[in-house]
Amino acid sequence: MFSNSKFIFWGIFETMIRPAVPGDAAASIPLLFLAMREVAVKLTGLDNPRLSMPIFEALFRRPGNQYSYENTLLYEDAEGIGGLIIAYDGGRLDELRKPVLDFIEQSLSYRFQPEDETGPGEYYLDSIAVSPASQGKGIGKQLILAAAERGKQLGLDFAGLLVSTENPGAQRLYERLGFGVVKTVPFSGGFYYHLQKVL
Repeated sequence: MFSNSKFIFWGIFETMIRPAVPGDAAASIPLLFLAMREVAVKLTGLDNPRLSMPIFEALFRRPGNQYSYENTLLYEDAEGIGGLIIAYDGGRLDELRKPVLDFIEQSLSYRFQPEDETGPGEYYLDSIAVSPASQGKGIGKQLILAAAERGKQLGLDFAGLLVSTENPGAQRLYERLGFGVVKTVPFSGGFYYHLQKVL
């Protein structure tokens, strides 16, 4: 949960990275779906990702789950919310994922069991997204570094994330930030590199 005011980062031009609040849901979910459209389809069983957006908007507004506002940092400037990162203690994966799967099952009578993408000792960067209009400004880097600092403050050993084996551009970005590939894993029907960075 990003509740400590230390994790509000002000820069020039009145931009900031700040903890999300429930009222940010409507602006945040379209961004989130830039990062997890395919995963959302798998989790909900709905072929059209737009149909699952209300599910994730409701989850965002609720505490105690993977996609909660509690686990979200937002990049905001004069134009509005331009990026987000969702991150949490990997040792809490089961605790945070169960409410997601339960809520989807209650809402859609469908349950999908994804592979574990993280584990104890890792601050897991679940989803990172920057709006198309805001790309090329280093926003993703700022969000990753802010989240990694939070993981360090929590006393975790690593920051970690998954990147598709078919997305070498993103992989190079993460490697420039100090992440390295530790293994290849199956996840939600595809294969991903699991990258980690020592905190």
